Amino acid sequence: MSPFLQLLIGFLCAALIAYAAYRARSLSKSGAWGALLTGAVIFGMGGWQWAVLLLAFFISSSALTRLFGRKKASLNEKFDKGGRRDIGQVLANGGIASVFAALHFFFPEASWTWMAFAASMAAVNADTWATELGVLNPTMPRLITTGKPVERGTSGGISIYGTLAATGGAMLIALFAALLGSSAVPADLLPSPFFLFLFATLGGLLGSLFDSLLGATVQAIYRCPQCDKETEKHPLHTCGATTNQVRGWKWLNNDLVNLSCAIVGAVMGLIL
Repeated sequence: MSPFLQLLIGFLCAALIAYAAYRARSLSKSGAWGALLTGAVIFGMGGWQWAVLLLAFFISSSALTRLFGRKKASLNEKFDKGGRRDIGQVLANGGIASVFAALHFFFPEASWTWMAFAASMAAVNADTWATELGVLNPTMPRLITTGKPVERGTSGGISIYGTLAATGGAMLIALFAALLGSSAVPADLLPSPFFLFLFATLGGLLGSLFDSLLGATVQAIYRCPQCDKETEKHPLHTCGATTNQVRGWKWLNNDLVNLSCAIVGAVMGLIL
């Protein structure tokens, strides 16, 4: 297949999926444009094997959001954004993976692009699963830095259910990466499927834990003076009151934390 035809098919497939996700209310209008961009790069410059990992992330995370949306609804006052992903969320989760898919287009004989891509996708999937399923934990989560019990939904809080969910999310992407790796890049340059699965899982899990570490330390966190609760929302809380920053770096919002998660996942995949 010629590169031009591959890019064209990739763009059309990405447009179809982005439109379907928008109609299903999984994406906002801006999120659909973001999905078109990342999907076109991954489909068109990577190939169908790369697209499978992207779809595994998007379908599984969207399904969990729908399944446990009611359980999480009571915590929406804490999260910066809702269940419909906007362009910031889409690019934060898929932007780094898109970079490595594009690099594969220019370096088709390299295997490191697949390793970094897989670990990056494993990291954002692990983080999403942890967020969606961690709320089911029967006990309060604990802050990753101190072990202090915190309210559900608190940035930097971890739990047994959340950690298990993160591991499962990373393993799902790693499984597809191991099964499809030999057809995506030269097989003789890849580790065995077992080690590829192991490395992608570990890279994904470490990226997710780094996300929690940032959430507990330097992510911008605010407090609603009316509800007297911590939140990621700014400048207005769910109740309409203006929130005040209580810790973290003002510029480091949740989208940038998610982007950092994807970067760390990719780097750890390369190192491992």
